Amino acid sequence: MNPILSETLRHVAHGFYTREGGVSEGIFESLNCGMGSGDDADAVAENRERLRRDMGADALVSVHQYHSDQVVEVDRDWGRDRPKADAMVCRTPGMAIGILTADCAPVLLADAEGGVVGAAHAGWKGALGGVLEAVIEAMIARGARRERIAAAVGPLISQPAYEVGPEFVEQFVDEDPGFGRFFSGGREDRAQFDLAGFCLSRLREAGIADAGWTGHCTYRDPGRFFSYRRATHEGGRDYGRLCAAIML
Repeated sequence: MNPILSETLRHVAHGFYTREGGVSEGIFESLNCGMGSGDDADAVAENRERLRRDMGADALVSVHQYHSDQVVEVDRDWGRDRPKADAMVCRTPGMAIGILTADCAPVLLADAEGGVVGAAHAGWKGALGGVLEAVIEAMIARGARRERIAAAVGPLISQPAYEVGPEFVEQFVDEDPGFGRFFSGGREDRAQFDLAGFCLSRLREAGIADAGWTGHCTYRDPGRFFSYRRATHEGGRDYGRLCAAIML
């Protein structure tokens, strides 16, 4: 395994894992960590166990994601009985919290000095709905300080590959006309959405100065990343999920 690391999170254990290093086969090859996918359950369990060992964690915990702004605190391993949420905070050393994505933005956060880490699944709906602000506030409520929180946005679908229709754009500009700056290009009435830029903007407006994007596009690199949109364009019936994890 060779996870992508971010300099902004250098003081805590973390990794944006690629699809390399697992045991899954076919369209899920090889490190598919998605329990909700159609992959063999034993293969997914082995992949997650390999990731846990690579992190050096006591447990790898994830949630049932559904594009919300809901945040839960992780203090134990709940296995497959996952609560519905799209962000987690944790103050328990050795407990890795993992976000699953396949084009959406995985966002990892840490106040290493305060002993609080966070992770968020930020698709366009969650990012627009405030999931990043929600996880930051949840961290602060548990002892983090805003000025000490660092954040990293991991591999996601980049703007040149993220073409959307006018109704999509309208949802953003209706919320804030200034959000129009995150759209450009596109064919005819289409536009290309800058999810990475939007997430970074939300983080910085929430007071997180130390925030960055790893610069990796899930859509354009099939050898390293799963991509929901690429699978859809290729007529795929399913797709694997990447995992981004962080722990104290």
